[in-house]
Amino acid sequence: MTLTLEPPVLPMTLTPHGVVLVRGTRVPIETLITAFLQGDTPEEMAQNFPTVSVADAYAVIAYYLQHQTAVEQYLEERGQRRAEVQARVEAQQQLHGLRARLLARQAAHETPR
Repeated sequence: MTLTLEPPVLPMTLTPHGVVLVRGTRVPIETLITAFLQGDTPEEMAQNFPTVSVADAYAVIAYYLQHQTAVEQYLEERGQRRAEVQARVEAQQQLHGLRARLLARQAAHETPR
């Protein structure tokens, strides 16, 4: 029997928003990489994320180990993007709170006619 060696197909896909997901799932690769860095095995990842197969978890980790610099740069950019979005949401929440306080103050100062 002859073993045929073929390059593996990466189990990852890029969304229009620039997020790399495990193909066929909504699990971003940073979730698996973070789990790996915290000591989880690919088997544990597949158990914790049932839509991710053990083989796909191994493939994502292998890709990370082979392209560590580029993946870490991607993770840093994603972290910055998350921080920007969080700051924008928090700013909007503060504005909504400000509006509510101003309306309450206005209502308190209005005299009934």
